[in-house]
Amino acid sequence: MLAARRVVVKVGSSSLTTASGGLDADRVDALVDVLAAYGARGSEEAEGAEGAKEIVLVSSGAIAAGLSPLGLDRRPRDLARQQAAASVGQGLLVARYTASFARYGRRVGQVLLTSDDTSRRGHYRNAFRTLEQLLVMGAVPVVNENDTVATDEIRFGDNDRLAALVAHLVRADLLVLLSDVDGLYDGDPSTPGTSRLAEVRGPADLAGVSLGSVGQAGVGTGGMVTKVDAARIATGAGVPVVLTSASRAADALAGRPTGTFFHRTGRRSTDRLLWLAHASTPRGALVLDDGAVAAVVQRRTSLLPAGVERVEGDFSAGDPVELRDGRGLAVARGLVNFDAREIPQLLGRSTRDLARELGPAYEREIVHRDDLVVLSS
Repeated sequence: MLAARRVVVKVGSSSLTTASGGLDADRVDALVDVLAAYGARGSEEAEGAEGAKEIVLVSSGAIAAGLSPLGLDRRPRDLARQQAAASVGQGLLVARYTASFARYGRRVGQVLLTSDDTSRRGHYRNAFRTLEQLLVMGAVPVVNENDTVATDEIRFGDNDRLAALVAHLVRADLLVLLSDVDGLYDGDPSTPGTSRLAEVRGPADLAGVSLGSVGQAGVGTGGMVTKVDAARIATGAGVPVVLTSASRAADALAGRPTGTFFHRTGRRSTDRLLWLAHASTPRGALVLDDGAVAAVVQRRTSLLPAGVERVEGDFSAGDPVELRDGRGLAVARGLVNFDAREIPQLLGRSTRDLARELGPAYEREIVHRDDLVVLSS
């Protein structure tokens, strides 16, 4: 196992709450005991802050924690009541973490994110600075999706994916996904004859593996499918992953064999395009001609007005959009520089002609290459 200095730990609702909703203080304290011991061990091993162990905690549980106080016996399906439960539960969740970490003299800082906060360039940098500064100042960032305001259009969808993206954002050495089972099995863990996969080195190791749907406790949104997807995102960005149960968190952080270890499959990068690819929801699409597809996909150039054939959807400047070929296949995703209603008058024209007729503001790309990620090649 790696000698990890900065670790992102994600814990799900079922590991923190009762099945009927409401925080389980003993479970929270048990997790904090492990995390605090990891940080304390790092401080003893290193004389300077450079070698200290750092934890970023991505914690589900806000909606689940708010169910019981609001008299709800199960997670509501409608967005409005989910947001209400999150509003009540988020305060309870952070208060519980604050009290639990205080036993070790540790402070916590709440960081609530939506995909909009992290796919746009300025917001992405701000999220990184906030998390980095909390770590520098010795606080434990407690990250969650901002469920109180997130709509279906700007949701990450699950905290497993969020944890993978946060691990990339903070340049973590390791991502630990804590589940209600002790690793990835080749079938239903409760079925005789199934076995745990100790290591996953790539997609080939997952061939024939049957993944479940929702967690056993039924209070979260994730399951093994989302955890494997999160592992794919993180390892593709150069961050190895350990998937195990919350009861084995200490083993994972100590580097002892436990759960399932997902090896890196890609190289670490520092750009934010991983967020654009995996956390953004396109608000519309631009259909490109063959020349523009080749320029964007093969030569990694910006998208100019001359290469756009058609606009689909209603979006504003700065929104994420899909770039599609003539067959409708999404080949890239990017942040558009114009509103949907502006683009039709630009189609097929050079930026020089547009600047001469409409002004210098139109002598620019529809999607700049710095705001564009290729999805297929």
